[in-house]
Amino acid sequence: MSLRQLLLRLPGHLGTSGPPCRLWRSRRLDAISSVGARRSQSSRSPAHWNQVVSEAEKIVGYPTSFMSLRCLLSDELSNIAMQVRKLVGTQHPLLTTARGLVHDSRHNLQLRGLVVLLISKAAGPSSVNDSCQNYDMVSGIYSCQRSLAEITELIHTALLVHRGIVNLSELQSSDGPLKDMQFGNKIAILSGDFLLANACNGLALLQNTKVVELLASALMDLVQGVYQENSTSAKENSIIDDIGISTWKEQTFLSHGALLAKSCQAAMELAKHGAEVQDMAFQYGKHMAMSHKINSDLQPFIKEKTSESMTFNLNSAPVVLHQESLGRDLWIKQVKEAQEKGRLDYAKLRETIKAGKGVTSAIDLCRYHGNKALAALESFPPSQARSALENIVFAVTRFS
Repeated sequence: MSLRQLLLRLPGHLGTSGPPCRLWRSRRLDAISSVGARRSQSSRSPAHWNQVVSEAEKIVGYPTSFMSLRCLLSDELSNIAMQVRKLVGTQHPLLTTARGLVHDSRHNLQLRGLVVLLISKAAGPSSVNDSCQNYDMVSGIYSCQRSLAEITELIHTALLVHRGIVNLSELQSSDGPLKDMQFGNKIAILSGDFLLANACNGLALLQNTKVVELLASALMDLVQGVYQENSTSAKENSIIDDIGISTWKEQTFLSHGALLAKSCQAAMELAKHGAEVQDMAFQYGKHMAMSHKINSDLQPFIKEKTSESMTFNLNSAPVVLHQESLGRDLWIKQVKEAQEKGRLDYAKLRETIKAGKGVTSAIDLCRYHGNKALAALESFPPSQARSALENIVFAVTRFS
């Protein structure tokens, strides 16, 4: 029995993903109309996020829905999936990650691999260097580029699994028995390492030292970015910590943008494209990932229905921008006013932030990065693949 089948048989309380994202009807971004005006050759933006991804998958001729699970169909991780079932009934994050690998089409854990395939097809083979003409090509994409897309997903999935390790010193009785949480941590470490080992093996098989260097540096960036995020959140004064939007951008690129940006660049290197095309692919991956992250940060503040108990990251883009617009002293005062009996009332603080400029500034920043991503695509010839990449940007930058 495969890992996917085992995960699908986990008890129903694991749930499915939430409702689809908002509908996206407009083709152009509102922030800079001149950029959107040059998109006359793009098709109309699809109705919602799932359709954007579905249509993009058809273009690359390759279903990416379970791309990162290819190596998981082995006896080793099928056995781990059996062990994961022992965690049912606890609050271990590994369960959420397992559910997301199977059900989460809303945030689409396979987005990075899909973008790598799309930008590979949009660029096509190099017109200058024909040294890779002997490579297998299916639907306009080299087999080595497809392998790279899978490697990218393996690295991302490994990070998700590793981030699910629980700090045992902060456990609460409602989280589950200590021995079960310890067991979950061991499974998370081993399975994440297994995925990384497979990714490294796949990189070696590509036999391209520059691609290996790019992905290795992306992995280093991921670790550094996550470490910085954890260091910030671990501080006692993290609630009122003023990191500033410039620092936020640097940390977000490391933890969320570097992998996609450098994977897009590596895809161009595999097709023997020059430095200019590689840089444009890097810029698209970077800015698309940034806009996608900001969109995710905005969800608790723009959803029509939000649970009163729903928390949000106090270092997310809307909160950081809200702090900057207010000034540190006033922000500290608002945080203290939202605290009751030593606990932070997220619902009250959320309404305070929504009343300020942080949310609108975050929307503007999301559209700024979206326009940067669209501008990078100008160097690629018009095609269905380029239109799909544009539609992905439209989907994450449309808020009304």
